[in-house]
Amino acid sequence: MRVLPVALAVGVCVATLLSDDPLDIGFLLGAIPPLAVLSYGPVATALLGAGVIVMLNVPAFQLDRPGSTDLLTVSFVAVLSVFVSFVRSRRDVQLATERAVAEAAQRAVAPPVPERVGPLRCAGLYRAAQRGTLVGGDFFDVRDGPYGVRAVIGDVQGHGLSAVATVASLMGAFREAVLDLPDLEAVAGRLDRRLVVDSARVRHAELFATAALLEFSADGGTVRIVVCGHPPPLLLRAGTAEEVKVTPWPPLGLGLPDITPYDGLSVPLLAGDRLFLASDGVWEARDTTGVFYPLLDRLAGLADGDPAATAERVWADLRKYTPEVRDDVTVLVLAPTHERRR
Repeated sequence: MRVLPVALAVGVCVATLLSDDPLDIGFLLGAIPPLAVLSYGPVATALLGAGVIVMLNVPAFQLDRPGSTDLLTVSFVAVLSVFVSFVRSRRDVQLATERAVAEAAQRAVAPPVPERVGPLRCAGLYRAAQRGTLVGGDFFDVRDGPYGVRAVIGDVQGHGLSAVATVASLMGAFREAVLDLPDLEAVAGRLDRRLVVDSARVRHAELFATAALLEFSADGGTVRIVVCGHPPPLLLRAGTAEEVKVTPWPPLGLGLPDITPYDGLSVPLLAGDRLFLASDGVWEARDTTGVFYPLLDRLAGLADGDPAATAERVWADLRKYTPEVRDDVTVLVLAPTHERRR
């Protein structure tokens, strides 16, 4: 778009100079100021408009000697284009400022996962379904605390900006629980209570979320897993990928831990093991025939020693498999280093 006004002016000049006869194409120059509005500021738009008026009056260009009415029309369009360019430039600055503020707020809700947390190498990938947003209905986090490194991945009811408030509430509850509660099941119960309380404040809210929570030992040799309505983690080991057989519990927000407390599963980890977690946006993606994305079958071939590479390969493969990603896509890869913290 920035090249188009200049290219149009150059094209008209070259065509008239190469032609032996006058060409009735001067009307094309009238489109240059409006086109400049789309990409240029008021000063550049004014210069292009002035250039158009000069070209219309240069005899060498043989532009059929435009009359005074034509020149006045082009001059008026040029002046109007300068005004519109000024307004657009001001709004572009305002939009850029608002977007920067929105991105800062969204990253505060769901900051990027560090490459290393305690005995873990980590990688997180998030692609929101709603265009132009960084946060939607999915969430993940990895935190170090007095009771070990804990990780969470989840999916709240709905997606897009309407779910951000629920995500922010759950993330805050998780970060506090990591510091305060000695066992992982209690952390899950705290998240459940957070949603129950939030749902009670809004009539007919019925908030709920699925989540998988993990707690790693000091040396990364053992992981404890609690799954609340979320797809279970996948264990990558020796070139294979298999689902961790953990008992699934109901989603968060139903208030059930008071009746049946959560119960987790402890899994020993070997050197080179990695845990792969993904949201419904990955598991439930479909191709053009409606067949679900075969994550379990493809993951071993896409896995790499680097957690970030594994996440990016899965995302690239998913984009090739499905024509349109309609849900938030979240991937979390955790690789224990088996190095005991001092």
